[in-house]
Amino acid sequence: MLLAMAAVTISALADEGMWIPMLLGRNEADMQKAGMRITAKDIYDINNACLKDAVLLFNQGCTGEYVSGEGLFLTNHHCGYSYITMHSTVEHDYLTRGFWAMSREEELPCPGLTATRLVRMEDVTAQVLAGVTAETSEAERSSIVERNIKAIARRAEEGTHYKAVIKPFYYGNQYFMYINEVFTDVRLVGAPPSNIGKFGGDTDNWMWPRHTGDFSMFRVYAGADNKPANYSAENRPYKPLKHLEISLDGVQEGDFTFVFGYPGTTQRYVTSDAVELAANVENPIRIDLRTIRLKHYKDAMEKSPAQRLKYASKVASVANAWKKWQGETQGLNRMNAVEKKRGYEERYQKWAADKPQYYNVLPQLHEAYGTLRPIEVELIYYSEGVRASDFMQRAQKYSQLADESDALKIIGAVNRLKEDNKKYFADFEQHSAVDRAIFIETFLYLWEAGHAPYLGEKAPTKAAVEQKLGKIYDGSLLNNSKKLASFLDGYTEKSAKKLKKDPALGLFEMAYAQAYDPQKIAKYKSTYQDIQRLMRIYVKGMMEMQPDVNFFPDANLTLRVAYGHIQGFNSFDGARYEAFSDLKGIMDKENPNIYDYVVEDKLKELYALKDYGRYGIVEEINDSTVTETPDGMIIRRTHKVNNHMPVCFIATNHTTGGNSGSPVLNADGRLIGINFDRCWEGTMSDLLFDPDYCRNICLDIRYCLFIIDKYAEAGHLIDEMTLVSSK
Repeated sequence: MLLAMAAVTISALADEGMWIPMLLGRNEADMQKAGMRITAKDIYDINNACLKDAVLLFNQGCTGEYVSGEGLFLTNHHCGYSYITMHSTVEHDYLTRGFWAMSREEELPCPGLTATRLVRMEDVTAQVLAGVTAETSEAERSSIVERNIKAIARRAEEGTHYKAVIKPFYYGNQYFMYINEVFTDVRLVGAPPSNIGKFGGDTDNWMWPRHTGDFSMFRVYAGADNKPANYSAENRPYKPLKHLEISLDGVQEGDFTFVFGYPGTTQRYVTSDAVELAANVENPIRIDLRTIRLKHYKDAMEKSPAQRLKYASKVASVANAWKKWQGETQGLNRMNAVEKKRGYEERYQKWAADKPQYYNVLPQLHEAYGTLRPIEVELIYYSEGVRASDFMQRAQKYSQLADESDALKIIGAVNRLKEDNKKYFADFEQHSAVDRAIFIETFLYLWEAGHAPYLGEKAPTKAAVEQKLGKIYDGSLLNNSKKLASFLDGYTEKSAKKLKKDPALGLFEMAYAQAYDPQKIAKYKSTYQDIQRLMRIYVKGMMEMQPDVNFFPDANLTLRVAYGHIQGFNSFDGARYEAFSDLKGIMDKENPNIYDYVVEDKLKELYALKDYGRYGIVEEINDSTVTETPDGMIIRRTHKVNNHMPVCFIATNHTTGGNSGSPVLNADGRLIGINFDRCWEGTMSDLLFDPDYCRNICLDIRYCLFIIDKYAEAGHLIDEMTLVSSK
């Protein structure tokens, strides 16, 4: 009875889990029972082309999928955002107006962007842990593991163009090696305007219902041998081993779906102490400090198109996690997550009562989190508060320059700072007021929270602290372009003393010294290592306690499969959310006075005409008129009407960051959507999964095709794809 109760608490609930493709055979029967009509080998097979060959890691944080035999792939608009922005100017504002390459020659190179294909994976646990015994100390274990990993990877790469990555699973109880093929010539092919690709903006982010056409298109290029090559005009479109067939059949409530992608990070097995720290301490601080930044950025964005373009990327990067943390905290508290974790831990302790190797691990973890907590909080105040302003980020760079003693390195640093200054001062007059306000308000927050005592030694009141901060900002050499340029032109090793006297560097270095006190950081690192060691023991104990449970490993930016069903949900506020959204919802949300809800004129025109092509939902309607032919035959006329254009849908697949851009596939392994978000009510799924609320949000592939074909009139891209319909 005890084990059965424990299994309910810790085992994968309905549709929970991020499964290793190589081991998917263990899930095959369950997946097929749930509705899948293909096999595990259709998904992952090292001997034959399979679905894993159509999935790629987009840079180091998103997923993409090949949709043509010419290297064309889809990912999210927000994944390609920085590259769309990189090519945008006020004159050619691709971010606002969209971009579509009407020929291969018009496709835009994206320096630094990579697309990675998994060639194969292998369990290398025995090789990695060779030489590790029960008597091996943790420091010695780490050294052995690191040495073994380097040797294994080196042997795997030898004589190939592949890259080997070895990662720990289950906190180091298991290790897998990933052999990857990394492409570096990736080019932007298409992106809808922001009012489609980011419709609803930060207001709708993490929310359902959604009406966002969150996609962008890129193409991978390769050398003449179809292998990775650096950018060259001579490179050719890459020919993938597999590209996805695209289903035009649409989706229905209850349909089986699976997501194939690269989820980033989850912490499914952490203890109650970790959950309490996240929900009640870390998240509230982060939310407060990011709220300050967002307020000032958004105020600036309302002033001009140029300002909107300037701050768009900053807002996107700051707001995403800011809103997620709010939903996560609310979800964890709603689920009584801390108490649930404690309940499981009590049962674990009863099971481990006669197993000393496991019994002491939870008390030790509790003690370790008690040590970690104040240091972790200080580091969050530093990362989210001290470094919130560009001013303090610049102060850090100049502090590093002042500490440099190598003459050649000084020359290099000075030259980099000169280039940095050209960009910084280009719009300093507009930006300085925003940055000054962020700088002052965040440091006031730190001071009021008792985490900036250095500000109150001679200025005990809030007004005096605010005045002091204003003087620091206004009096710094870092904000005077002419004096700074002259100073850098004549910079020598002796200039470091003068630089150290700058008020910006003085403030930064006091804040840094407080957060990164060497003794505290040493304690932090050793405690964190202790937690990782203890978690390895704890998770191993879990597996022994529940031998019949198929445990999935936490996400670590490796290729995984998550499966579930299309399904709506009842929100905690009593509302019932259906599983689908359509174009009518975009028209209902339209507000020309709010940037995020402006609807493109052409989209309105297509909606008015119901000109959805083959991508809309067709309903057959009986005409009430009956006609009699000359030979006496009675005909009841029917006609077809395109009256719905689907936009998004939700499903119960377990996803997280990194799954952005992942293909959403149907029971036959065909593309039906592109994953791009989670419902706000279920963002706690990184820590605890609730099948009643956890939903992944997907762009319906038919809306993506409709935008490419009917809106952008880029039918040549559709022609590359393999569209399939049973109707």
